[in-house]
Amino acid sequence: MKENFPQEAKEIMQERFGHDTLLSVATVDGEMPYVRTVNAYYENGAFYVITYGLSNKMKHIRKNPNIAISGDWFTAHGKGVDLGWFCKEENREIAEKLQSAFASWIGNGHNNFDDENTCILCIRLTQGVLFSHGTRYDLDFAAEYGI
Repeated sequence: MKENFPQEAKEIMQERFGHDTLLSVATVDGEMPYVRTVNAYYENGAFYVITYGLSNKMKHIRKNPNIAISGDWFTAHGKGVDLGWFCKEENREIAEKLQSAFASWIGNGHNNFDDENTCILCIRLTQGVLFSHGTRYDLDFAAEYGI
């Protein structure tokens, strides 16, 4: 029986994306696709992004939470979830991880953490394809992480 999410793939995902990484995120509005590059942090089957709740990206996700992503020999589909204001108590644990991961730029004035529209986007992955040193991993995040 083929394993849905081999341990070596978990290790590659963590090594490759468990820090500040650039990720292309695609959303759809009506029939028109949109893609943009974001700073993201990966942990346990999800990417986390600091963004603005009134951005077009978040407007698209509210209408249709289906997302496609791509970065560093990895492509996947997932669901976008607005976790709300960055400084909300429920977000403290992931916010601290994001502050650490994004330490080189988080305080440069790009984000206003007093503004409750500064939010955390969680991209809960459902399935993906990872390539590493000639090996292809077809990953079932939904089965592995109960998404």
